[in-house]
Amino acid sequence: MSILELLLMGVGLAMDAFAVSIGKGLAMKKVNKKQCFIIALYFGGFQAMMPLIGWALGSQFASKIQAVDHWIAFVLLAYIGGKMITDAIKEKREEMELCGADGEIRIREEEMDLPLNHREMVIMAIATSIDALAVGVTFSFFSVNIVEAISIIGAVTFLICIAGVFIGNLFGLKYKYRAAFAGGLILIILGCKILLTDLFF
Repeated sequence: MSILELLLMGVGLAMDAFAVSIGKGLAMKKVNKKQCFIIALYFGGFQAMMPLIGWALGSQFASKIQAVDHWIAFVLLAYIGGKMITDAIKEKREEMELCGADGEIRIREEEMDLPLNHREMVIMAIATSIDALAVGVTFSFFSVNIVEAISIIGAVTFLICIAGVFIGNLFGLKYKYRAAFAGGLILIILGCKILLTDLFF
């Protein structure tokens, strides 16, 4: 995989964490830079660790399924991407039912500027990086420098989550669902590219 493909994959995988980061920024009266850094570190760290675990697991049987590895990569990426898109649509509908007359979701005063709950952050970081575990399995099928791959994915997620906190603080949830939809689309396109390249080129 090229660096560009890894960057795009990093962006796609980071969109769930980006959406959560927007919510965190929304709950801050003013961006808390220390909390912002910790939030990004949680998501970036887990997003880098999960593909490494997936790669290690996939390497155990990569040679045995070489004939169909491109199909497995395609199915995994298409499934993850499709799930991101359908979840974004579903969550948007659910939150629209809860929002005010002006279409904006309100954060109560007592829910703003709360200290970070680290247990909650670990749970959210794991939940938003499970997809990266499956992607790590696909890395084991191809000539991927795993250190380079996880470094790029982790760094991209870290930077995107910092941006997410600031965007959430400034604009609220305006871009949350668009981002998740775009991320899912990127992963589906990359899956199609892997499949078509292996079949026809």
